[in-house]
Amino acid sequence: MKLKLLLFLIGCAFTANVFAQQGFPFDNEIRDFKHQDSLSFPKSDGILFIGSSSIRLWSDLEQRFPDKPIIKRGVGGCQLWQLVDYYTPYILFPYHPRKIFIYAGENDIADGKPATFVADEFTKLWTMIHQQLPGAEIYFMSIKPSPVRAKNYTTVAMANDMIKGYLKNKPNSHFVNLVPAIYKPGTTTPDSSLFKSDYLHLNPMGYDKWQSVLQPLVN
Repeated sequence: MKLKLLLFLIGCAFTANVFAQQGFPFDNEIRDFKHQDSLSFPKSDGILFIGSSSIRLWSDLEQRFPDKPIIKRGVGGCQLWQLVDYYTPYILFPYHPRKIFIYAGENDIADGKPATFVADEFTKLWTMIHQQLPGAEIYFMSIKPSPVRAKNYTTVAMANDMIKGYLKNKPNSHFVNLVPAIYKPGTTTPDSSLFKSDYLHLNPMGYDKWQSVLQPLVN
């Protein structure tokens, strides 16, 4: 067992070096996480939040769930396909979490990717997780319609619907619909007061809305 772990770590170090030489995206953030892990590695069976900047910028995530073993591993402006192609060996599988909350796909759509692409990439990610960590509970946090990206609302809704349908009959899997929580009351329009001045990222009131939905799932 120790030999397997040693070989795994050596492999990760070698791969990280290769990626760094080839311009591995967000390499500095991955290095920061690995540094944190070297100082205090999270215990197994934690509750992992991974994804893009909506996770990374959730500054008080751990404090909102103070009695839970939260592991926050948001990566800047990463896209869902990058979680699939690059990051799972570094910010997912090593922690052996019992619950995995995923927020990604919004940046893929902003980059011009269609809803089918996002759904396909999530299918790949789900398969990877289910094979490596078959006992883990997987929660896909619905892609939010950000006011600054209003032109993408239709694609966002389509991607969410596709992923929701995919997860419907999958074991240990859940689609978490966070979209209605950030609507203006009585409308289907995002409440801009829940966003920072960039109208892309949530402010503390926006994260209050997310927390209200996530609380029973994290518990």
